[in-house]
Amino acid sequence: MKVLHFNQADMIGGAAIAAYRLHHCLAEKGINSSILADVSKSPDPNIFLFKRLRLVEKLSSRLFWLFGLNYINIASTFSVSRYPIYKEADILNFHNLHGGYFNYLALPNLTAHKCAVFTLHDMWSFTGHCAYSFECDRWKIGCGQCPHLNTYPAIPRDSTALGWKIKRWVFKHSNLTIVTPSQWLANLARQSFLSHFSIHYIPNGLDISIYQPLDRQVCRTTLGLPANKKVLFFTAQSFNDSRKGADLLVAALQKLPDALKSDLVLMTMGEGGEALAAYADIPAMPLGYIDGDRHKALAYSAADLFVFPTRADNLPIVLQESMACGTPMVSFSVGGVAELVRPGITGLLAQPEDPADFATKIVELLEDDSLRQKMAEHCRTIAVEEYSIELQAERYINLYREILADFRES
Repeated sequence: MKVLHFNQADMIGGAAIAAYRLHHCLAEKGINSSILADVSKSPDPNIFLFKRLRLVEKLSSRLFWLFGLNYINIASTFSVSRYPIYKEADILNFHNLHGGYFNYLALPNLTAHKCAVFTLHDMWSFTGHCAYSFECDRWKIGCGQCPHLNTYPAIPRDSTALGWKIKRWVFKHSNLTIVTPSQWLANLARQSFLSHFSIHYIPNGLDISIYQPLDRQVCRTTLGLPANKKVLFFTAQSFNDSRKGADLLVAALQKLPDALKSDLVLMTMGEGGEALAAYADIPAMPLGYIDGDRHKALAYSAADLFVFPTRADNLPIVLQESMACGTPMVSFSVGGVAELVRPGITGLLAQPEDPADFATKIVELLEDDSLRQKMAEHCRTIAVEEYSIELQAERYINLYREILADFRES
């Protein structure tokens, strides 16, 4: 079985990391797996790059963006059907198709004679433009009158009704099986124009032999953290991304009791952590951007509590990583977060957009060492039982075999 994955990158961003982990585990299980990407940081010989007309597409992208229609100018996508790796593939597995590298109008052609899985990592596939619609549900009826034109991927004018109709036409004429990493996203997909597809729930996985509880004091010594303080940990690819809620975390930290703040350190990982530290009102340790799994496991294991003030998310891999390392979590009750942050079991959930409630949850866990220890044990057990990369890969292999058998019989 030869599987070809499509994603904008192979190691940058949550969807890319999830796709690469799946690809790597499939290869370890004897599946001939490759990734077709626009950007690659991996030395993996099975990562291939799109052949792009970059200058032409860069110039035309600006024009189409002004009309509020992202990506449909990328003509080079239509040549993918001539790539040898495409011709040899038995299964296509699409991941994030937004990001300025792929023209989704090519989907009907690419899936006409190939089995194809589309793994949704956000809501983009069934909205007029956005990856997350927040409180808006106009994607159910055709979009238009968009309240979030500036949310990623941003557009300068409201053409969301037209964008929604174009996507509906594209998916009506495509041959796909849908996979979602969260039950939350599966439920939304079933309410969208994707509902005519077969929709499967397969959560992302991770290597639980790398992401595991490590000796806390050893980790703190390695990272230069104080041994006698409580450590909060927050990570995001970019803290300037409003969706990740860095402003909400700062507001929550400012509401913590002074006596507790004097006993805290905020550890951050990601771009912009230095600026966040300046506003945190507690001592901070910005680690910068780190992409090594073993180094990240040190950070999770060094922390007493992982804080994740997201405004919208699917099934955040950082929460899975925290769970696997036995670190309890505090987050907001949005999207698929509650499938990982299970109140009273693996962490606590605050009301969305409520920094005061977020602060209360932080205090509750930091002041109860026994509860945190019980949660740490639950975190690890659930990660092992539900979110190992081996389990995810086996589920995908079974799905690939099922749809490939159906395709050959038809």
